[in-house]
Amino acid sequence: MISLFKKLMPREDRFFDLFEQHSRTVNAAANAMRDLLAGEGDLEAHCQTIIDLEHKADDITRDVLLAVRRSFITPFDRGDIKDLIQSMDDAIDMMHKTVKTIRRFEQKTFGPGMREMGELIAEAARLISEAIPLLDKMGANATRLSVIAEEVTRVEGRSDELYEQGLKNLFRDHGAGNAMAYLIGSEIYSELEKVVDRFEDVANEISGIVIENV
Repeated sequence: MISLFKKLMPREDRFFDLFEQHSRTVNAAANAMRDLLAGEGDLEAHCQTIIDLEHKADDITRDVLLAVRRSFITPFDRGDIKDLIQSMDDAIDMMHKTVKTIRRFEQKTFGPGMREMGELIAEAARLISEAIPLLDKMGANATRLSVIAEEVTRVEGRSDELYEQGLKNLFRDHGAGNAMAYLIGSEIYSELEKVVDRFEDVANEISGIVIENV
């Protein structure tokens, strides 16, 4: 009876499978965000891609939380598992929110600062998607995980600089004559900066897990 019960329980390594599925989903959304801001391809198609991927990420997050409740043994602390998957999901949720703002204001073009922030979002997502599989053997990969966390922090610092410069440029260009353009631009800049912040949150969660388990 006990043997049968164990077979019905999620395998410990299923958590890593789900983490990787989620990180690939987030990475694809980040690439779509980069292409959207760069004006490459169909803007509306990119928006829809991000929305669809956000729904997929939500499904994976629910699977992780369900697995936590059903599992006797987890690869690391249950609270850390929940915090990690939630921080990953927050990143794609923020991309979804940005898409809703872009659609709401029918924004079709994006300045150089926003385009560069799109590149940073894609870079941060790529780094996280590299880090997540390394958690399966975090002892052997601790050094690389630490380097990745530092690189994400560097990306976040650059996004802060772009955010501040972007607001200055918007005020210079629109502050006196087109308040609506300034408000819309500043809202998009703010949301893009928060996307990168959410990736730094993921990196911090990963660092904390490594510190506690290595």
